Amino acid sequence: MATQAIDAMIFTSTHPDIVKRTSISGLIFSTAMLLLGVLVFASTFEIADRTSALSMLLMVLGMGFFLLGIFCLLWKSKEVVYVPTGSVTKEYTLFFDLKYMEMLKEMIETGHLATEEGIKCEGSGNVRMDVLLSQDNKFVAIQLFQFVPYAYTPMTSVYYYTDKDAAKISAFLSKCRGN
Repeated sequence: MATQAIDAMIFTSTHPDIVKRTSISGLIFSTAMLLLGVLVFASTFEIADRTSALSMLLMVLGMGFFLLGIFCLLWKSKEVVYVPTGSVTKEYTLFFDLKYMEMLKEMIETGHLATEEGIKCEGSGNVRMDVLLSQDNKFVAIQLFQFVPYAYTPMTSVYYYTDKDAAKISAFLSKCRGN
């Protein structure tokens, strides 16, 4: 378990075992959307009556597919990967009531997030937990925030857990998300 400075944010902090790489499936999807957009837009020039509703519909659809392709290419073609296992990570944000803050803080610092403590996750709350979790449950990064008027401020550093510790924390998180 390692930590970083409290001013670091979990989704922007770096860890030696976490890398950002290009997603092949995302790249293929965005390229397909770009090509489909160009083809649909170009098909409007094959229609004899360019003022028809069909021509306008094809033009709008072509532009829509093209813009979707650009969006996916620029923002959705990257994925964050836990290098030792090659597992893709996902970002989660969980919210809790303020009465659980000290208990959560202690559990995160000790690395023992217990499912029996009765902590309930909510739709929104004064305590926010940002989580970066690998799909194989071998890596977890957690940071706790408290809402102080107008913004969430970090209450803990970024904590990293691997292997068995990560599996225990993942069980806690899946129970929280299931509520």
